[in-house]
Amino acid sequence: MNNKYTVLLILPLLILIGCDDEPETSFDNLPKQVSVFGVKIAATENVPEAKVLHAANVLAQYLDNDANGTVDNQTVVDKMVAANATLIMMNTEDEGDSFDWDSIPDGTEVQDLFGFETHPDFHPETDYDPFDATLEEVLHLVTHVGYARAYSTVFGEEVGTSIANAMDIARGGQFTSIPSEYPSSAWYTYDDDSCDYSCMVTEYFYWSLTSILGAQKNRTDEISEEWQLNTKALVMDKDNAIYTLLTNSEYSLPVTLPDGNYEGFDITLD
Repeated sequence: MNNKYTVLLILPLLILIGCDDEPETSFDNLPKQVSVFGVKIAATENVPEAKVLHAANVLAQYLDNDANGTVDNQTVVDKMVAANATLIMMNTEDEGDSFDWDSIPDGTEVQDLFGFETHPDFHPETDYDPFDATLEEVLHLVTHVGYARAYSTVFGEEVGTSIANAMDIARGGQFTSIPSEYPSSAWYTYDDDSCDYSCMVTEYFYWSLTSILGAQKNRTDEISEEWQLNTKALVMDKDNAIYTLLTNSEYSLPVTLPDGNYEGFDITLD
């Protein structure tokens, strides 16, 4: 019998999990769990509870940006829930390397976030280093699993969608693999060879939206080799295509950067 695997994108990892002739498994080895609007976060025992709850609050703020207790875009959340979208948290990379990824339930779309890169005290105005990777990894889950499926011709992660067309301009061309050198006109120049075209769209979504929301304003030197438009003004002026797309109220994208203090309701571990 040929085994059929589901390919799940875990930026920056690409992992094969879920064999169709294996028994269904669970998150039993990830004891710290919380559900936010039906989207799961599951963490190992070694991840501090405060960091798990911080990730959950950031997720809630991305999905319910006005904190009224109701998601801003139900279609996006429905797509995430249907795909069993789950943020997996381990405390260290070594823990991630030794984790039994085959234990993740079949049909689960996974994004990873490490405890060591989770910084609840980050504030873009003052504490720009170390950066809180929660803002990135949680958003990857929302856009890759939610928005890309809810609006496939707009936010789909393949050649020809609205966001991909904007990205091709930002990269100075339509590159399905990393070019040996980006054109001098490019302002999005991510060069990780493990990141395919779909992954490039995910990263472009992240850089653009978080710059508009103010997360990158004091990180010019740190991020310039990948992304040059680190403020809302720069995105609006230089990359009007993505600015117009991400500020279109039709899609109910966040207008305020999450700070990990969601006020819609109290979030506790399951």
